[in-house]
Amino acid sequence: MFNSFGNIFRLTSFGESHGKAIGGVIDGFPSGIVIDEDFVQEELNRRRPGQSLLTTPRSEDDKVEFLSGIFEGKSTGCPIGFAVWNKNQHSEDYDSIKNVFRPSHADYTYNVKYGIRDYRGGGRASARETISRVVAGALAKLALRQLGIKITAYTSQVGPIKLDPDYTRYDFDLIEKNDVRCPDLAKAKEMEELILQVKKSHDTIGGEITCVIAGCPIGLGEPVFGKLHAALGNAMLSINAVKGFEYGIGVDGVEQRGSQQNDAFFNDNGKVKTRTNHSGGIQGGISNGEDIFFRVLFKPVATVLMEQETVSLDGVDTTLKPRGRHDPCVLPRAVPIVEAMAAMTILDYYLIDKTTQL
Repeated sequence: MFNSFGNIFRLTSFGESHGKAIGGVIDGFPSGIVIDEDFVQEELNRRRPGQSLLTTPRSEDDKVEFLSGIFEGKSTGCPIGFAVWNKNQHSEDYDSIKNVFRPSHADYTYNVKYGIRDYRGGGRASARETISRVVAGALAKLALRQLGIKITAYTSQVGPIKLDPDYTRYDFDLIEKNDVRCPDLAKAKEMEELILQVKKSHDTIGGEITCVIAGCPIGLGEPVFGKLHAALGNAMLSINAVKGFEYGIGVDGVEQRGSQQNDAFFNDNGKVKTRTNHSGGIQGGISNGEDIFFRVLFKPVATVLMEQETVSLDGVDTTLKPRGRHDPCVLPRAVPIVEAMAAMTILDYYLIDKTTQL
C-alpha cells in the first residue's frame, strides 16, 4: 500500500539496495506518448553512482529494462513495468553492522517495526530505491513536455555556501556543466571543494535543492486536502535524507507584513498575471499559472566513516566504524530525484484536474 505513489498516475516500486533489482510498475500513464528510452537512460545516468569524485564510487551502469506497456515506441495505456538490475554490490562491507544499529539510519525503527531488517546497504531504506522514481519521473517528463511544462532543479546550497534565492538570476544551461549541478560556476567550484574536503575527513554534509516548474496551467490542485503544495511537499519529504520543504517565499516571509507579501494582480493583454510571485505559483492550494518554485533541504548523509557510539541488537552499548561506499553529499545525485518527484506530482494532478471537468 505505502510502496505506491500517486492517484491516477501511480508508481509502485520494489527492490532493495543489495537485492537482484530495483524496479516498478506504473499505472495510469496516458497512451500514445512517444517513449524516448535514451532520454530515460540519460535521467538515470544523472542519478547513478560513480559519476564523479563527489559521489559514492559504487560502479553501476543502471541500465533500465522495460518489460511491458510500450509498443512500437509508444505507451499503450497498460501498466509499464521496468527493472534495473543490481550488479556491483559489496554486501560483505555490511557484515560488521548486522548486529548493531547505525546512528540516524532506519536500522532500529525497521527492526522494531518488522522484527527483521536487511542490513546490506540499508535494504529497502536505501536511496537506491529512488531509481524507480527517476524512471517514472522521466516518463512523466515526456508526457508533460507535450503540455509545455518544464521542470528544472539545481543545487542551491551546500553547507554554508548558498546561492541567491532569486532563481531568475541564473542560467539553467550551466547546471549540467559541473559535477555539483549548480548554475553559478564560481559557487559550484566552492561547493565542490567543500564536498571533497568533507569526504577527505570521512564526514558528510547537507544542503538545499531548488526546483522550478515552468508552464504549469492554472487550476491544478484540489481543496481542501488535495492542495498542490501539500502534494509536492509529500513527494519531496518521501525522498531519503530530506528534512524540510518550503515553497514560494517560504520561511523568509514570516517577518513580513501582508502588504509586503501579497502578489498584486494586473491585466497583461487579457491575461491575469501577478507582479510578484511570493506565492510560488500556488494560491489556495491551486496553481495560478506563474512559475512554481520550491526548496528541498537535505541533511548530511547518516553514514560517516568514523567511529560512533551505538547499541547492539541485544541492547549493549558499543561502538561502530562503518565500511562501504557512500556519498559525502547527496545533493548532486538528488537533483534528478527532486525533478522526478515533481514531474510525477504535476502529471498526476493534471490528470486529476481533467477528471473533475465536464
